[in-house]
Amino acid sequence: MSTRLNILVTNLNIQVEAEGGETLLSLAKRLNLGFEPVCARLNNRTVDLSTPLYRPAQVEYVAPDTTDGRNCLIRSLCMLLYRAVSQLMPGKRLVINHSVARGYYATLPDTECTPGLVGQLKAQMKDLIALDIPFERHERPTPEVLEIFRRQGLLRKVKLIETLHNLYTVYYTLDDLADTFLGPLAPSTGRLAAFDLHCFEEGMLLLGAAPDDPARAAIPVPQPKLFNAFTEYLKFNSIVGIKTLGDVNDIVAHEDEARMINVAEALHAKYIGEIADRITRRFHQGGSRIVLIAGPSSSGKTTFTKRLAINLLTNLIKPVMISLDDYFVDREHTPRDADGDYDYESLHALDLKLFNRNLLDLLAGREVELPYYNFETGQREFRGNRIRLAPDSVLLIEGIHGLNPELTADIPEDMKYRVYVSALTTLSLDDHNWVSTTDNRLLRRIIRDYKYRGTSATSTIARWPSVRRGEEKWIFPYQENADSMFNSSLLFELSVMRDEAERVLRSVPHDRPEYAVASRLINLLSLAAPISSRLIPPTSLIREFLGGSSFRY
Repeated sequence: MSTRLNILVTNLNIQVEAEGGETLLSLAKRLNLGFEPVCARLNNRTVDLSTPLYRPAQVEYVAPDTTDGRNCLIRSLCMLLYRAVSQLMPGKRLVINHSVARGYYATLPDTECTPGLVGQLKAQMKDLIALDIPFERHERPTPEVLEIFRRQGLLRKVKLIETLHNLYTVYYTLDDLADTFLGPLAPSTGRLAAFDLHCFEEGMLLLGAAPDDPARAAIPVPQPKLFNAFTEYLKFNSIVGIKTLGDVNDIVAHEDEARMINVAEALHAKYIGEIADRITRRFHQGGSRIVLIAGPSSSGKTTFTKRLAINLLTNLIKPVMISLDDYFVDREHTPRDADGDYDYESLHALDLKLFNRNLLDLLAGREVELPYYNFETGQREFRGNRIRLAPDSVLLIEGIHGLNPELTADIPEDMKYRVYVSALTTLSLDDHNWVSTTDNRLLRRIIRDYKYRGTSATSTIARWPSVRRGEEKWIFPYQENADSMFNSSLLFELSVMRDEAERVLRSVPHDRPEYAVASRLINLLSLAAPISSRLIPPTSLIREFLGGSSFRY
């Protein structure tokens, strides 16, 4: 006799009965969800819809227009592209590098991605979508899985899996082709109709569904400066022989972490020095008196600014720092967001008129009394903090709006030098999986908020979607305005964050929705061999989050 299970479907807030062993997909077909789910959260853990039910559970079905839904569809599209490449070009490697221009940059090493070839691959993907082939999940002894991937030529994947020493490995198949991913795939290829594939630089740009309309493909946004920043670091990775997390794990296994850390830190020092030299040259040509430093949350803007100031001093230029936070309008005049809360991330939470007037006075050599924003009272105060720019001084201004032209609308363009800082992660897991820049920043923020702001991982994860919406509105549209881009990522940071981040993430209660993100990040961290933070120098940018920095914050 079959077992009857009580299942709480949180989308509908109802209890339904399911047969023991029935899959989440089968159950979804009996419900009136109002959308076609692509995956689900089973007891707050994200799983694919082929997962069977064997005990009472809580289920939340994931729609395609949510963050988790879009990520699921992108992973599935990556496997679909891999399948198309294997059919049209047997034995050819596909490398999916990173996200850029609202898509994902992919290359076929030693092969020119011509419009004709890309058109053929796109047509093949459409044929596979029309066949509605299922993505099938498997779990087998690791030696068997390694042999499958060796036969397919996925040697980077083999290297990573070998460093993990797991008894069993989960993988997916599409027809007879196997691959692994950091999360569930869609039920079948038929769910992937909203996609596009373009020629892009030396490879291709794979585009998923548009964020505002899951029925159509996203439209690419030109980001040449961001792409070049990624490319420079990929070249560096290639030269030092560290392209994947498996390479990092191998270095840890051979106890050669110190050399890797020193080389990565030296690259940061080199790039910061080069940016300081560019500012200095423009300064001596009569410009660049104001340096604006912007970037998304946990990108390392503060440490970058402090290190840039040191480099400017060695160039005989005196940096003077101003905090944008002190230009907040009084709290009662702060704009509200869609939920009715104060929107401190809005550009219009700042007194732009006073800010521009102060900058113009400083550029003219006049003394200025800077405001002070009292976060306790929500009011602006003046405490006698007067400054004047010396002939050999520049202003350093850090803040999320630095690249937005409206912030400094009254300031002549030649007086401004803009820097964009972000953790543009270039470390891949294997040929088809990458470390998300967003996940990397979230891990940094979880550690920092817990250590220095008394904020739990649960609270940080809960607030993250709001932070991301602010970035999409106020930061990312302006990043190509930068005169220089600084990539704050470090090859070793996933490994050095592992133990501390895992400890904080494990405090997220299983019955909270934030557990889905926490468990996914723990799974990501489990792939990295840990590195002791004792090996990290006190001036390292990662110290801003781990602690132990020689800078004061």
